[in-house]
Amino acid sequence: MTREQTIDDGTRAAGIEVKPVAGHIGADITGVDLAGELDDGQVSAIRAAMLRWKVVFFRDQRLDHAAHVALARRFGEPVVLRRRGSASPEKFPEVETTADRLELGGRFGMEHDEWLRRRRHHLLRGWHCDHGARVDPPAATILRAETVPPYGGDTTWANLAAAYAGLSEPVRRFVDGLRAEHRLGVGYQPRPGDDAYVRHLLDHQVASLHPLVRVHPETGERVLYVNGYYVEQIDGLSRAESGAVLEMLLEQAVRPEYTVRFRWEPGSVAFWDNRATIHLAPGDTAHLDVPRVMHRVMLAGDVPVGVDGTPSRPLTGTAPGRW
Repeated sequence: MTREQTIDDGTRAAGIEVKPVAGHIGADITGVDLAGELDDGQVSAIRAAMLRWKVVFFRDQRLDHAAHVALARRFGEPVVLRRRGSASPEKFPEVETTADRLELGGRFGMEHDEWLRRRRHHLLRGWHCDHGARVDPPAATILRAETVPPYGGDTTWANLAAAYAGLSEPVRRFVDGLRAEHRLGVGYQPRPGDDAYVRHLLDHQVASLHPLVRVHPETGERVLYVNGYYVEQIDGLSRAESGAVLEMLLEQAVRPEYTVRFRWEPGSVAFWDNRATIHLAPGDTAHLDVPRVMHRVMLAGDVPVGVDGTPSRPLTGTAPGRW
């Protein structure tokens, strides 16, 4: 029995047990201390599980910032962002604290609630991959929970490889050759009159032309490379055609059977393939007035390649390897 078969069956590999939690995506991993020094067998088993199930979950881990970064380095090169908010740890540039998001609206004269409403005014807008407007989006993300609400605050992921495979053959043939513009801020609904965030977007554009179907660089799977936050226009299609096709594809991507929802606890860790998933951050805790402190480290990725072998192309404000 191969290691991949072992992991698929939910039995042990390298002392690690992998238990799938949904039919197409998501698995719990036990039998490993992520703060310890993982051996090569453990790293290989975790990577194989992540590639197979797209997102894997760990409970009761005791990672601090240093251990979080050390863990990420076993799987790739951590990204160092040029700008973070005040909540992120100063001495660990690889770690971004999600509480930084609470500051973003204030930079542009908005309360956080209004900021969220304008970014997610459509049901599908919140679904995204991390930094999808870049020409080389991160390969993976490792997110850990420090403080979470007593209820609510779940994150949901969707498997874009399963979504592609679930399309009819004529539709797969149609989308295989298409490319779409991914641009920062396209889903934002402007305020009436002057809008400081719109001015910021115009001054700091980030956009790339990505294949609508990406070939995964490790598994070879074809991935329906869509998300609601960055994508608004399919190259070569009219505005009306593009809107109709994208809505169909996004609805396909987030069908319940292709998703998994995770309930966070302090010490929980999620490790997902940013090349083959989109995720939805929770929107059900703002009224609870309880803290939710999460820390993430992203791993540097490569330039997506389409079915025809053509790589993504930067349009503005992005270049491979330059953050």
